[in-house]
Amino acid sequence: MKQIAFFNGRAAMALLLIGCATACEKQDTPPDSAPTPYVTRVVEFRPAVGQFTNLLPEYEPGDTQETMNRKALEAIGNNNRGMISLGGFGGYVIVGFDHTIENRSGLCDFRVLGNAFQASGQSEYGSCEPGVIQVAYDANGNGRPDEEEWYEIAGSSYPVSNESWLDRAAEAGNDTRTILDYEITYYRPASEPGAPTAQYIRWEDNQGRSGYKAMNGSHRQSYYPQWITEDHITFRGTRLPENGIDISTNGTYFALYRFAYGYADNDPNSSDRSAIDIDWAVDAAGQPARLPGVDFIRIHTGVNQENGWLGECSTEIMGVEDLHLLDVQIASETVTQ
Repeated sequence: MKQIAFFNGRAAMALLLIGCATACEKQDTPPDSAPTPYVTRVVEFRPAVGQFTNLLPEYEPGDTQETMNRKALEAIGNNNRGMISLGGFGGYVIVGFDHTIENRSGLCDFRVLGNAFQASGQSEYGSCEPGVIQVAYDANGNGRPDEEEWYEIAGSSYPVSNESWLDRAAEAGNDTRTILDYEITYYRPASEPGAPTAQYIRWEDNQGRSGYKAMNGSHRQSYYPQWITEDHITFRGTRLPENGIDISTNGTYFALYRFAYGYADNDPNSSDRSAIDIDWAVDAAGQPARLPGVDFIRIHTGVNQENGWLGECSTEIMGVEDLHLLDVQIASETVTQ
């Protein structure tokens, strides 16, 4: 078992940008170099279809996966507080750090920054577009998140949901299930409409359902990630209950309800409930992972839903903070109460 140690984030970033095969190898941090509480690497940025895809960050002709990874890092790395959008369900980003985020018993260990907010005078809803969080501890020390090293943060809707607003969502016709093995495929459109349309980008899932991502009047660029050459893209992961409810009943006011805890872009960044305890991580069987810390964090959009003029539910990310390096103490039990 490797020890929790720091590595040279500047050197790792330089290697990553030139595509070196050894870019992921960790090095010890020099004695006079302090670790940063913030993201220093974007391992992969792969958004799904969405109204902010190709805008946050901006795609330019000729951009590659490596280019878009770098642009994502420029936005959310090193406490820059820019923003990236993960698009509809499944779109994800994988980030890394120049050290291992320590798992301290009884305390929340990190916070994923988003742009969630609560409606005026409300505590249950506002703009909450939850992202499912996975964590990886680099047990073999190879400097990359291997597939078998990923564990899911068991938020309040894992493995089934009992959120306070579920009955209201069911009455509105929402699918209120948590589906742990959800899969969705989006198909590149034959042409770009350039105008609002409800039937824009077709999708199919492994539940026998299909539908379309709509193009709205506010964003008319391509919603399909333009650096991806395949004519379809597939995403897999936990799908959360549909949390958008048209409380106006006429399409003018959609409330996006917050989940109790354990998700990204679900609570304001200033709220203790946006903090995450590594001890919430579970394996594929739902058993505690008992990790000593995490080296990589993966976030994917957790809801597959269109919300009228608001567009699709899409998780937005502004960064990640190591709460211990920031000397922020949040008892995990206060978050889950």
